[in-house]
Amino acid sequence: NDPFSGLPFFGDLGKLFATGDGPINWDAARQFAVNLANGGVAEPNIDPADRVRLRELSRIAELQVADSTGLDLTVDGTAPVVVPVTLADWANRTLNDYKPLLEVLAKGLQTDSADESGTEGDPASQLFGGLMRMVAPMMMAMSAGSMVGHLAERALGAHDLPIPRPRGSELIVAGPNLRAFCDEWSVPSDDLGLWMCIHELLHHALFNVVHVRDAMTELLTQFVGGFRSGEPLGLEDKLGTLDPSLGMEQMQKQLGEVLGDPEVLLGAMRSPEQDQVLPHLEALVTVILGWVDHHLELIGSKLVGSSEQLTEALRRRRVTAGPQDRFVEKMLGLDLRPELVERGRNFVSGVVSRGGEQALGRLWDLKENLPTPNEVDAPGLWLARIDLPS
Repeated sequence: NDPFSGLPFFGDLGKLFATGDGPINWDAARQFAVNLANGGVAEPNIDPADRVRLRELSRIAELQVADSTGLDLTVDGTAPVVVPVTLADWANRTLNDYKPLLEVLAKGLQTDSADESGTEGDPASQLFGGLMRMVAPMMMAMSAGSMVGHLAERALGAHDLPIPRPRGSELIVAGPNLRAFCDEWSVPSDDLGLWMCIHELLHHALFNVVHVRDAMTELLTQFVGGFRSGEPLGLEDKLGTLDPSLGMEQMQKQLGEVLGDPEVLLGAMRSPEQDQVLPHLEALVTVILGWVDHHLELIGSKLVGSSEQLTEALRRRRVTAGPQDRFVEKMLGLDLRPELVERGRNFVSGVVSRGGEQALGRLWDLKENLPTPNEVDAPGLWLARIDLPS
């Protein structure tokens, strides 16, 4: 199965792409993610004083979130705590947490080996087929690492994207990015720290509800598993722009830019199956965003002095997200565009205006209570349905 066997130089190349079991070379993906997250520069350790202070703030936030939502935040009897980490650590942990989703994505994008039936007796086709099978895990490693690395460049918390993380009592925030945000927007560090603790603990509390976690995981898995490999988007054209006259070092840099573009590498195409899943995924995401924002504002307005300034700064930050951020979100079915956020706010305000906070609290009581896509735009219909006899 090794198309490079017997060829000394290419044999070494084959070892480079060796990956063992699975569709992604995870060691390579980790290197790509970390190098992109911190720019390949070693980061200083998180100041112990910052860890202690954030731990104190997370205790305050925990009590407020539990009181506001009525949800259980403990994991096996252990209270959650928010900890700051370096960008490299954030990328490393996120890659581990997203591994199941990324593997489903990679398997869906793999070329079907059944298409190789016509290559029998054609040495060139057999060589190319073997080459592509060998290179695919490294290509997917570059894509997965690039996606997570780009997230780490801007991430504030673990739940900037509403993706369930493995159950645990430690919640991470990106320490260097929090400091940069405070400097850019002139926000007190304790205010942002407390705001982020509330934000992360709200997501933690919600995904601590088993049927909510399961529903979100299932929809995400169905969506990313629906991608099918198509024609590489301009890969040949981009490779044709490489200029050998610039020298080997510049050539390597150009090649890295081409292969580091996840949209080129994946060449992914949406499938009809995804079009069926997306309305249900967006409905759940919409309601989650609206619910989190509602409680975040309720709690933050009482505890955080600069809550209005923070709300506006975070809104502007969201609007200025770049193409890479949008691409990663779309690949995961989480295009958090402004109209989707507003849709969630309208649903929550509609529920509260009709039935108060008590009605909103019923949102996560049962799996059957999760709103349908149509009900997200008509909260009165949702309230009427959940009041029907079983």
